[in-house]
Amino acid sequence: MTDDVLLRDVSEEDLPILFDHQRDSQACEMAAFPSRDWEAFLLHWAKILKDDAVAKEAILFNGSVAGYIASFEQAGERQVGYWIGRGFWGKGIATRALSAFLEGFQTRPLYAYVAKHNLPSIRVLEKCGFTVHGEGTAPSGVPGREVEEFIMVLGPED
Repeated sequence: MTDDVLLRDVSEEDLPILFDHQRDSQACEMAAFPSRDWEAFLLHWAKILKDDAVAKEAILFNGSVAGYIASFEQAGERQVGYWIGRGFWGKGIATRALSAFLEGFQTRPLYAYVAKHNLPSIRVLEKCGFTVHGEGTAPSGVPGREVEEFIMVLGPED
Protein backbone atom coordinates (compact mmCIF):
# COMPACT_ATOMS: atom_id res chain seq x y z
CA MET A 1 0.00 0.00 0.00
CA THR A 2 1.01 3.60 -0.35
CA ASP A 3 1.25 6.46 2.11
CA ASP A 4 -2.00 8.11 1.04
CA VAL A 5 -4.10 5.19 -0.32
CA LEU A 6 -5.12 2.48 2.11
CA LEU A 7 -7.61 -0.38 1.98
CA ARG A 8 -9.73 -1.66 4.85
CA ASP A 9 -12.93 -3.66 5.22
CA VAL A 10 -16.07 -1.82 4.14
CA SER A 11 -18.20 -0.95 7.17
CA GLU A 12 -21.82 0.10 7.51
CA GLU A 13 -20.57 3.59 8.42
CA ASP A 14 -19.13 3.88 4.88
CA LEU A 15 -22.47 3.32 3.19
CA PRO A 16 -23.77 6.92 3.19
CA ILE A 17 -20.55 8.03 1.50
CA LEU A 18 -20.65 5.22 -1.04
CA PHE A 19 -24.32 5.99 -1.68
CA ASP A 20 -23.47 9.60 -2.49
CA HIS A 21 -20.68 8.48 -4.84
CA GLN A 22 -23.06 6.30 -6.87
CA ARG A 23 -25.66 9.07 -7.10
CA ASP A 24 -23.32 11.20 -9.23
CA SER A 25 -24.81 11.25 -12.74
CA GLN A 26 -21.43 11.79 -14.43
CA ALA A 27 -19.94 8.83 -12.57
CA CYS A 28 -22.95 6.67 -13.49
CA GLU A 29 -22.58 7.62 -17.15
CA MET A 30 -18.86 6.80 -17.06
CA ALA A 31 -19.47 3.42 -15.41
CA ALA A 32 -22.59 2.74 -17.51
CA PHE A 33 -24.34 1.73 -14.34
CA PRO A 34 -27.50 3.27 -12.93
CA SER A 35 -27.74 4.83 -9.51
CA ARG A 36 -29.83 3.08 -6.87
CA ASP A 37 -32.20 4.77 -4.48
CA TRP A 38 -31.34 4.56 -0.76
CA GLU A 39 -33.52 1.52 -0.04
CA ALA A 40 -32.24 -0.48 -3.03
CA PHE A 41 -28.67 0.58 -2.24
CA LEU A 42 -28.97 -0.62 1.38
CA LEU A 43 -30.51 -3.96 0.31
CA HIS A 44 -27.70 -4.47 -2.19
CA TRP A 45 -24.98 -3.67 0.33
CA ALA A 46 -26.63 -5.73 3.09
CA LYS A 47 -26.18 -8.80 0.85
CA ILE A 48 -22.58 -7.85 0.05
CA LEU A 49 -21.61 -7.24 3.68
CA LYS A 50 -23.08 -10.62 4.74
CA ASP A 51 -21.41 -12.58 1.95
CA ASP A 52 -17.99 -13.90 3.00
CA ALA A 53 -17.34 -14.98 -0.60
CA VAL A 54 -17.24 -11.30 -1.62
CA ALA A 55 -13.98 -9.50 -0.93
CA LYS A 56 -14.91 -5.86 -0.24
CA GLU A 57 -12.53 -3.10 0.73
CA ALA A 58 -13.07 0.59 1.33
CA ILE A 59 -10.52 2.76 -0.44
CA LEU A 60 -9.17 5.50 1.81
CA PHE A 61 -7.33 8.52 0.46
CA ASN A 62 -5.65 10.63 3.14
CA GLY A 63 -8.12 9.15 5.62
CA SER A 64 -11.30 9.87 3.61
CA VAL A 65 -13.43 7.18 1.99
CA ALA A 66 -12.72 7.61 -1.73
CA GLY A 67 -14.60 4.53 -2.91
CA TYR A 68 -14.54 0.76 -2.73
CA ILE A 69 -13.16 -2.27 -4.51
CA ALA A 70 -14.77 -5.70 -4.54
CA SER A 71 -14.29 -9.15 -5.98
CA PHE A 72 -17.16 -11.55 -6.43
CA GLU A 73 -18.18 -14.58 -8.45
CA GLN A 74 -20.66 -14.10 -11.25
CA ALA A 75 -21.53 -16.49 -14.07
CA GLY A 76 -18.73 -18.83 -12.99
CA GLU A 77 -16.04 -16.13 -13.17
CA ARG A 78 -14.21 -14.35 -10.39
CA GLN A 79 -14.65 -10.65 -11.15
CA VAL A 80 -13.38 -7.39 -9.74
CA GLY A 81 -15.02 -4.01 -9.72
CA TYR A 82 -14.45 -0.66 -8.10
CA TRP A 83 -16.06 2.74 -7.74
CA ILE A 84 -14.23 5.95 -6.99
CA GLY A 85 -16.09 9.11 -5.99
CA ARG A 86 -15.71 11.80 -8.66
CA GLY A 87 -14.02 14.18 -6.24
CA PHE A 88 -11.14 11.69 -6.13
CA TRP A 89 -10.72 11.15 -9.89
CA GLY A 90 -7.44 11.95 -11.60
CA LYS A 91 -5.21 11.37 -8.58
CA GLY A 92 -4.08 7.79 -9.35
CA ILE A 93 -6.16 6.46 -6.46
CA ALA A 94 -7.90 3.71 -8.44
CA THR A 95 -4.62 2.38 -9.83
CA ARG A 96 -2.93 2.34 -6.41
CA ALA A 97 -5.98 0.80 -4.74
CA LEU A 98 -6.41 -1.93 -7.36
CA SER A 99 -2.68 -2.68 -7.26
CA ALA A 100 -2.77 -3.02 -3.47
CA PHE A 101 -5.91 -5.15 -3.64
CA LEU A 102 -4.33 -7.50 -6.18
CA GLU A 103 -1.26 -7.98 -3.97
CA GLY A 104 -3.45 -9.49 -1.28
CA PHE A 105 -5.99 -11.19 -3.55
CA GLN A 106 -4.24 -13.88 -5.55
CA THR A 107 -7.19 -15.61 -7.28
CA ARG A 108 -6.57 -15.85 -11.03
CA PRO A 109 -7.92 -15.54 -13.59
CA LEU A 110 -9.69 -12.39 -12.52
CA TYR A 111 -12.12 -10.67 -14.87
CA ALA A 112 -13.26 -7.07 -15.18
CA TYR A 113 -16.06 -5.80 -17.40
CA VAL A 114 -15.65 -2.16 -18.39
CA ALA A 115 -17.62 0.13 -20.69
CA LYS A 116 -15.61 0.87 -23.83
CA HIS A 117 -16.12 4.61 -23.32
CA ASN A 118 -14.65 4.44 -19.79
CA LEU A 119 -11.08 5.12 -20.91
CA PRO A 120 -9.76 6.03 -17.44
CA SER A 121 -10.93 2.71 -15.99
CA ILE A 122 -9.53 0.78 -18.95
CA ARG A 123 -6.18 2.47 -18.31
CA VAL A 124 -6.32 1.59 -14.58
CA LEU A 125 -6.91 -2.06 -15.43
CA GLU A 126 -4.10 -2.09 -18.00
CA LYS A 127 -1.65 -0.52 -15.54
CA CYS A 128 -2.51 -3.33 -13.12
CA GLY A 129 -1.81 -6.04 -15.71
CA PHE A 130 -5.27 -6.72 -17.18
CA THR A 131 -5.53 -7.32 -20.91
CA VAL A 132 -8.51 -7.27 -23.24
CA HIS A 133 -9.90 -10.79 -23.49
CA GLY A 134 -13.01 -10.03 -25.53
CA GLU A 135 -15.84 -7.65 -26.24
CA GLY A 136 -19.54 -7.73 -25.63
CA THR A 137 -22.65 -5.83 -24.74
CA ALA A 138 -24.52 -5.71 -21.48
CA PRO A 139 -27.68 -4.10 -20.18
CA SER A 140 -26.94 -0.57 -19.05
CA GLY A 141 -29.68 -0.45 -16.45
CA VAL A 142 -31.61 1.92 -18.70
CA PRO A 143 -34.47 0.02 -20.39
CA GLY A 144 -33.75 -0.63 -24.05
CA ARG A 145 -30.15 0.55 -23.84
CA GLU A 146 -27.07 -1.64 -23.91
CA VAL A 147 -23.47 -0.70 -23.33
CA GLU A 148 -20.51 -1.93 -25.34
CA GLU A 149 -17.85 -3.31 -23.06
CA PHE A 150 -14.43 -4.86 -22.95
CA ILE A 151 -13.94 -8.07 -21.04
CA MET A 152 -10.54 -7.81 -19.43
CA VAL A 153 -8.60 -10.53 -17.66
CA LEU A 154 -5.66 -10.80 -15.30
CA GLY A 155 -3.74 -14.04 -15.05
CA PRO A 156 -3.93 -17.35 -16.83
CA GLU A 157 -7.27 -18.65 -17.96
CA ASP A 158 -8.47 -22.19 -17.26
